[in-house]
Amino acid sequence: MGDTHDKPASTYLTTDLSGRQLGDLQVIRRLGRGAMAEVYLAYQPRLQRQVAVKVLKPELARDQAYLKRFQREARAAASLVHACIVQIYHVGFDDELHYIVQEYVQGHNLLGWIARHGAPDFAHAMAIIRQMAAALAKAGEQGVVHRDIKPENILITEAGEVKIADFGLARCAQETGATELTQIGMTMGTPLYMSPEQVEGRPLDPRSDLYSFGVTCYHLLAGEPPFQAETALGVAVQHIKSQPKPLESVRPDLPPALCRLVHKLLSKDRQRRCQSAGEVLGELYRIHQNHAADGPSSDPTGWETMPPLPGSAHDPQLTGRLSQLMQRVDTQPSARQTALMTAGAMAVAFLTGALIAWFATAEPPLLAAASTAAPSTPRQETALGQYLLASRIGTEAAWQSVIHYYPDNEQLTRRARQQLARLYFREGDHDRAMTLFSEFAALDDPSDRSLRAWGLAGQYGLLTLQGRSDEAAEILNALWPIREALRDPAMRRVLHYAVKKNHAQLLPDTADQWDRWLAEQFSDDG
Repeated sequence: MGDTHDKPASTYLTTDLSGRQLGDLQVIRRLGRGAMAEVYLAYQPRLQRQVAVKVLKPELARDQAYLKRFQREARAAASLVHACIVQIYHVGFDDELHYIVQEYVQGHNLLGWIARHGAPDFAHAMAIIRQMAAALAKAGEQGVVHRDIKPENILITEAGEVKIADFGLARCAQETGATELTQIGMTMGTPLYMSPEQVEGRPLDPRSDLYSFGVTCYHLLAGEPPFQAETALGVAVQHIKSQPKPLESVRPDLPPALCRLVHKLLSKDRQRRCQSAGEVLGELYRIHQNHAADGPSSDPTGWETMPPLPGSAHDPQLTGRLSQLMQRVDTQPSARQTALMTAGAMAVAFLTGALIAWFATAEPPLLAAASTAAPSTPRQETALGQYLLASRIGTEAAWQSVIHYYPDNEQLTRRARQQLARLYFREGDHDRAMTLFSEFAALDDPSDRSLRAWGLAGQYGLLTLQGRSDEAAEILNALWPIREALRDPAMRRVLHYAVKKNHAQLLPDTADQWDRWLAEQFSDDG
């Protein structure tokens, strides 16, 4: 390692280790910095694989009691072999540096994913939640408590797999006591996600992880954590004394049973929570089964043929991002919402209303005619891989590639066509956007009217934007009998906005009906 041998340990984490040798690892580049460690991407020639390396901060490494606990707990975490847990390969020491070698996960953490995509629809949310629960079930079986479950520690791979990271680090650091927790910024047990017993310094068990898991699920489904304050202490107090806003009022499109499960996980008394992650998995499976009983399931995760255990490939590209952008289309946004709406602000101003923010920023939907020529986007091995690639590229050709290469995968081709509809609208190609909405609106499957409702709402929004109020009124009449099937929260926002824009042109009885129904759906919007 050259001149680094003469440096004291305290200088290492102020020096980028990129390009150096650490044990049998060739350090490639720094991936990030945390309160406890710096994280590097490295290559292990002996096994010909890339790994992530966490190099501990010297002030923590100097405490021998800490190091013993760290090594013991890291090895315990390494025994957690599961598809939804980031695997720890090795705990090492070299040139005064203590480090952990673990699986390198290419993708994003859940916090960044939510910021990018917003709150997901039911099917995608279940895919993510189920995999998190499966990982916690594995840990619970072996008596391992993570103690820092939060979106930053939930990783989503490019293949759609969910993996929980930092089992060893979280447990060990938490056991070092309150003084060191303060020194490392309370990141081991982040206030936004800490259980009441964790806030109060009481002993923890797997049910404490379930509380933090519940907070993470609430954040995923609502787009924001249940408790927020200006200080960490303010948030911590709310975990002890306050009740979160009912999730059903935030996401009326979700099955009430799922909302109740999340609130059960958020019980202040751990005896009132689910007592194990295995119990959570059972509840999730029942929720899925009941939801599917309402009609053919739109869940792409394979629950029809799999038990309530994690699959290895899911579609993480959700359609909920526009839900946040449309949060309060007719009222003054809060400071929090302002940040979310910034990306769509120019489009909103240009087209006089937040309707365009949905079409311009969200992913596109349903039945666009596929090009007869092979798209320029390369073919992937699976339909899901093709869809994930298209979601990253976001172009017309990318979405068309899903339809072209995998025409028999009805679920994903429909989602790709939905993406195309929004893309066409954003580019001003209203004719092709309307063609797609109309094809959805023409679907007439009595067992699943959600797609037809989605298409009708899209037609109505587009006609409203074009000022074609008479035609829009006919579409609205067709939508009324199946309005409850409109489960997409983003499209409900569009409908809400469009009805308000057209209010003066509606017949009084029609206007009253929609006003009452919309008031029920958006009673908490201010």
